[in-house]
Amino acid sequence: MNVERTTIPDVLVIRPEVYGDDRGFFFEAFNLEAFEAATGVVRNWVQDNHSRSVHGVLRGLHFQNPKAQGKLVRCASGRVFDVVVDVRRSSGTFLEWTGIELSEQNRLQLWVPEGFAHGFLTLSESADLIYKATDYYDREADQSMRWNDPAIGIDWPLDDTMPLLSEKDAGAPLAEDAHLYE
Repeated sequence: MNVERTTIPDVLVIRPEVYGDDRGFFFEAFNLEAFEAATGVVRNWVQDNHSRSVHGVLRGLHFQNPKAQGKLVRCASGRVFDVVVDVRRSSGTFLEWTGIELSEQNRLQLWVPEGFAHGFLTLSESADLIYKATDYYDREADQSMRWNDPAIGIDWPLDDTMPLLSEKDAGAPLAEDAHLYE
């Protein structure tokens, strides 16, 4: 696997080695030893999640505080614009964001460390995101912040319509009012 750092050094893009021919393809979506050796990230993976969204759905920006979750995200079908925001007040990259297209064609994976908010916009007719998490989901720790907060300034690839948002995401607080990490 090939590992690339993003503009936020803690956030990594992982490009797996894919074996393919006219019959199809094969790749290891996750191999603990290979992941740890290539990234230096050693975690206890406890949960796998699968999310399906239709075109125009924007999910996020989500994080847990306390009980932070690290996430290894990939798009198994369709295409999404995936975004990570540093929500650690003590960080040199506080409120900086990075975004990347994840798709079934590019098979890229994104390491979202603990202390970061995560969100995505569905670009295709539908998309399936699969991600591993380093801690269990905890409803009491569930946090979010506004997807279009001007203090963050995410450049979402939107068309002329507003994204489709859940009630929770539409009413999420701005970063200045969110329960961020110290």
